[in-house]
Amino acid sequence: MKIKIKPSTLNGKIEIPPSKSYSHRAVIAAALAESEKKSMIDNLKFSVDITTTTDIMENWGAKIKRFESALEIVGNDGKVVPKDKFVQCNESGSTIRFLIPVGITSENELIFDGKGKLVDRPLASYYKIFEEQGLKYKTTGGKLPLTVNGKLKAGNYEIDGNISSQFITGLLYALPLLDGDSKLIINKNLESKGYIDLTLEILQLAGIEIKNNDYKSFEIKGNQSYKPFDYTVEGDYSQVAFWIVAGIISANCDNEVKCLHVNKNSLQGDREIIEIVTRMGANLEIFDDYVIVKPSKTKGTVIDISQCPDIAPILTVLAALSEGETRIINGERLRIKESDRIISIKTELNKLGANVAEKGDSLIIQGVQGFTGGVMVSAWNDHRIAMSLAVASSRCEKEIILEEAESVRKSYPHFWDDFVKMGGEIEIVEK
Repeated sequence: MKIKIKPSTLNGKIEIPPSKSYSHRAVIAAALAESEKKSMIDNLKFSVDITTTTDIMENWGAKIKRFESALEIVGNDGKVVPKDKFVQCNESGSTIRFLIPVGITSENELIFDGKGKLVDRPLASYYKIFEEQGLKYKTTGGKLPLTVNGKLKAGNYEIDGNISSQFITGLLYALPLLDGDSKLIINKNLESKGYIDLTLEILQLAGIEIKNNDYKSFEIKGNQSYKPFDYTVEGDYSQVAFWIVAGIISANCDNEVKCLHVNKNSLQGDREIIEIVTRMGANLEIFDDYVIVKPSKTKGTVIDISQCPDIAPILTVLAALSEGETRIINGERLRIKESDRIISIKTELNKLGANVAEKGDSLIIQGVQGFTGGVMVSAWNDHRIAMSLAVASSRCEKEIILEEAESVRKSYPHFWDDFVKMGGEIEIVEK
């Protein structure tokens, strides 16, 4: 879909959508739980990614009743019995990396497939485990589809912590179901530690016991059972980041953006957005469950994005409108998201009139007073690029045309509705 976005001031109250990271984890844990009692997972938004995970867990034996913003789940007793061996993960990296080890806790042949850039995203950490355990698997040059046949065995697992925490989460979900105890050893520095905290929180809620040895290793007893639980998903800091930046860069000093359903004490790694923008000079008022953002003059800084890569695109927008130079460093994993986000955000913001340069896996941004606009930009089929450009449009002199605006469905399907409610002006040019 191609849309026209007119420059407009974004302000008002916004209900932040539920955390996608928590949603994936809660749905999987509830679907693996004992079937004697149901779990209720509330405050869900059925983005493409969350729907994908839900559909797979239902295929694997969980009984799931869908409501407008909730799921009632009767678990499969920790036994994966696929109705269909084909596992379509669409474009969700969390889904495929969380569920590959879960799927092979039972002896099944499964064929994992995906769409878009997910086909190319690395899974070598799992291939190494398959080879060590003698599990049969087949790929096309290391890419999807992946056929795997066999059953994981308990024991010692070693995995690099600097590739993606999603591999670690997948194993933390699977290893408690195996016959025998296991130990998960983390080599190299663990990045995105906050995501592991989310995993451990949900696993504990589901009655799973894991001993965390300072994130260097995890000891997991086998033959554990997931217990049913009720859970309300909190607001997503990776999504509130867009509205925080929208409030900061507003050209009208009398405006404010009030972000609702924001847990002050959240364990989400993307909560780092608060510390980063405060350091840059943002005017925030932080309460227990909401944040008020007022227009601010911000200054450049150095941002280590290794622990919170999802907020890099919108932070690049803020940096482009901040005084002086900002460096966003340690962005290796930005290369393997839905787009190469170093290239995509640099390319599109520069079209608008920003001054963004690429150096290795870093972005070097020189602040400008505002954007010119008046051009066509692309979302690169990447939801976070689309939403970042939408926020950037509020500081353009001229309207912009955005291609692939529908990509927001991946994580925030009602984003454009919220954008209009907050004062944005859009017009569909081409469906």
